[in-house]
Amino acid sequence: MQLKITTWNVNSVRFRIDLVAKFIKAARPDVLCLQETKCPDDAFPMKRFRRLGYEYAAMNGQKGYHGVAILSRLPFDSTSVRGFCGKTDSRHVTATLGEKAGLKDPVTLHNLYVPAGGDIPDPGLNPKFEHKLGFLDEMRECADVHVKGKQRAILLGDLNVAPLEHDVWSHKQLLDVVSHTPVECEKLNAARISGGWVDAMRELVPEPQKLYTWWSYRSPDWKSADKGRRLDHMWLSAELAGELAGIRIAKEARGWEAPSDHVPVTATLNV
Repeated sequence: MQLKITTWNVNSVRFRIDLVAKFIKAARPDVLCLQETKCPDDAFPMKRFRRLGYEYAAMNGQKGYHGVAILSRLPFDSTSVRGFCGKTDSRHVTATLGEKAGLKDPVTLHNLYVPAGGDIPDPGLNPKFEHKLGFLDEMRECADVHVKGKQRAILLGDLNVAPLEHDVWSHKQLLDVVSHTPVECEKLNAARISGGWVDAMRELVPEPQKLYTWWSYRSPDWKSADKGRRLDHMWLSAELAGELAGIRIAKEARGWEAPSDHVPVTATLNV
């Protein structure tokens, strides 16, 4: 059985629902994981998603900020949410696809939205950056959960860190810029390595090839400048890594009318 899973920081699901529908009709993922939905659960546009074929949803939203959701054509066996850093700011949701979805061996999805961290890369001067570093430390605990039980698991989402040299347009120029500072990269890589996760995108497109999933709104001509960063990620547990059949970054979505600054990333797995 093939399973197509997409992660996308949509930057307001209600404002961009038509773009989401456009993407869905073209890519037809089985599971769509959204971040920065900016929408409380009771206002989530489920009717539209049901018409698009997504009957099942796990949501963790709030008004105006953050928010994550997992939409699926297949039923979930279970769902859950957790808070980080003592906050209830809607940055995590988990769903497990198992027997109900026709899978002999379950697959658990962890959908995360890591704090952006503000502009000043100093936790002493910038509480937002301090929050981000704390979140990355706690994310390591979440990332380790599947290891003991040797679970088939996927950790994905807008992790807001471009951890490798070729995940940014200029490694040297961005070393002091939030999202690519050494301390952020070290913490994100520590979470991945500790959990034994495989970086799905880099498994199929290794360095030194550049990979980006985000282009700033501040760039007047994002396409020709191509000053991107890889802020969106998909990690696979060792039990799933061998089933990876493909990865696609939908760069064209950045050029749509009133787009998100992030683009969808879709993995195809043989499960």
